[in-house]
Amino acid sequence: MSRGPATATTTARPAAPAVPVLAGVAQAQDVQLYQTGLGTVQAFNTVTVKARVDGQLDKIAFVEGQEVKAGDVLAQLDPRPLQAALAQVVAQKARDEAQLANAKIDLQRASSLMSREFGTQQRVDTAQALVAQLQAAIQGDQAMIDNARVQLGYTTIAAPISGRTGVRLVDQGNIVRAGDAGGIVVITQLQPISVIFTLPQDGLGEVHEEMAKGQLKVIAFRRDEKTIVDEGALALVDNQIDQAAGTIRLKATFPNAKNALWPGEFVSARLMLGVRRGVVTVPAPVVQRGPNGTYAYVIKPDDTAEMRPIKVHQIRDGIAVIDEGLAAGERVVIDGQYKLRPGVRIDATVGDGTKPKTGV
Repeated sequence: MSRGPATATTTARPAAPAVPVLAGVAQAQDVQLYQTGLGTVQAFNTVTVKARVDGQLDKIAFVEGQEVKAGDVLAQLDPRPLQAALAQVVAQKARDEAQLANAKIDLQRASSLMSREFGTQQRVDTAQALVAQLQAAIQGDQAMIDNARVQLGYTTIAAPISGRTGVRLVDQGNIVRAGDAGGIVVITQLQPISVIFTLPQDGLGEVHEEMAKGQLKVIAFRRDEKTIVDEGALALVDNQIDQAAGTIRLKATFPNAKNALWPGEFVSARLMLGVRRGVVTVPAPVVQRGPNGTYAYVIKPDDTAEMRPIKVHQIRDGIAVIDEGLAAGERVVIDGQYKLRPGVRIDATVGDGTKPKTGV
């Protein structure tokens, strides 16, 4: 009895289900490049106004918090002691001038007698020496007069710069001295004003490159990095890097027309570095980091996943600028990367539930 051929039963393995992910499309667009650092507002100039001579403070001529101009009178010291000193040296010069006039007459008389052989050369030499001595004394007297006038001028204390006065440091009627540490008042120049901020040293090369093209704009924000306070210009890049922190200090100048920036205030300084045209951008969550650097999951035309290395220029405001690895129009995974591996099928949707479309 013959046995018929065996019937083989084949059971097909079901295909793995597609992995649902949130996807988007790489875009080509113009991007404003910038770097942001935390900064501190500093007065453009700060001067502690001090007395340059000793004396009693007769008058305070400013109000605390007042705007003053350079040359405005701030205080007046009692001038009488220095006026008396000036009068004394003026009188001393007048006395020496009178003696000089008499010495010149004596010299003329001695010279006349000498020419007629009635006098001696010694008498002429002595008269000439006395004239020279008195001429030098008068020059010294004039120097003393000039100094006394300068000292007298110091009794009127004027503002050396334009700015805003602070709290009065001494009251009217007190004795002030040139060696006092505190001074009378501190003046700060608020218009313009400066902001000192720091950036990572890695961005220094890009800053220098853009500075070579022209002046760079700096925008000051409140610490929320949303509210613009003022716009200014980069004035200085410090001449050395802080090795401990790996940062570089920069200084920007702002017009501060509305006095919105105040010395000692913390702000966020945004240094604008120009515009890159037509660069590839993707949402920031597309960028993933692994042991070999940054990468992104790209959705291939057959709806499978490809893990592709990418080079990121910057990530700002939720947008990543891609230098290498992606082309405009390619579909990329925004969320759900943790469920993926290369080659798996993808069920991609965008935020509104529709399928992402390829294309620029």
